[in-house]
Amino acid sequence: MTIRTDELVAQREAIAIQVQTPSRDQVMPRDATRAEASEQAESLAAAIQVRSLFAYYGAKLAVRDVSFEARQRAVTAIIGPSGSGKSTVLRALNRMLEVVPGARIEGSVRFHDTDLYGPEIDPAAVRRTIGMVFQQPNPFPTMSIYDNVAAAARFNGVVRGRSQTDDLVESCLTRAALWSEVKDTLGKSGASLSGGQQQRLCIARALAVNPEVILMDEPCSALDPLATLQIEQLARELTEQYSIVIVTHNMQQAARVSDETIFMSVDEERAGYVVETGSTAEIFTNPKNKITEDYITGRFG
Repeated sequence: MTIRTDELVAQREAIAIQVQTPSRDQVMPRDATRAEASEQAESLAAAIQVRSLFAYYGAKLAVRDVSFEARQRAVTAIIGPSGSGKSTVLRALNRMLEVVPGARIEGSVRFHDTDLYGPEIDPAAVRRTIGMVFQQPNPFPTMSIYDNVAAAARFNGVVRGRSQTDDLVESCLTRAALWSEVKDTLGKSGASLSGGQQQRLCIARALAVNPEVILMDEPCSALDPLATLQIEQLARELTEQYSIVIVTHNMQQAARVSDETIFMSVDEERAGYVVETGSTAEIFTNPKNKITEDYITGRFG
């Protein structure tokens, strides 16, 4: 399919409207207090640092030499064509990849300067600190809405007693923008909810163990446009407390929801690699690499 030049320009202008770069005064007002300046500096610090990451499935190299940082209290989007290793990289961030038989990594993944693959690190602790929301909503089908949120918190000793558990369930469902819809039906099965509600329930479940980072692997791919919008709005709201890394195939979604973008592609040997990283505004309106521009404007992918 041939895309005319004027169509490409129109696409880029439409995306640019969604990702206008804020002025310096918008980012840091002139009369900002020292405390506000400190908070701003903290938010620009990296929550996760990936350096020279290689991932393998058996002898097959899936991802090569991936390096990037994910900022604190920001949304980092990973985009790219199918097969470029986006989900592989995402799962390496909280050691979910190693549960796949034959999968392994080389390189460094650090959380606030702690090596997540260090010999003294408990993988279960990593997965509590860096939670995961999967592509398909997966509430526990035999558990109630209430227990879907409470079970992991009880198991990990986050709460003790009914009163603490009640408070936690309400808090997590509220932060997941679901409480008002389910507060009178907490005893019903989590599987009885709509697809969008189930995905927000899974987000509430992830929040229940007090993570610092939330990974989202195409969380809207199975949802309708309204449910997708709710998840996107929720992701933005959650950055007040959490860092979020999201894999998405939806270019408009990446432009709407993310602060930073990582573009991955695939080489001749079918190994994924990072082509370009930067602010979402820069990636979508002024990419440095021709491959990035071709992908953003729909010439391939």
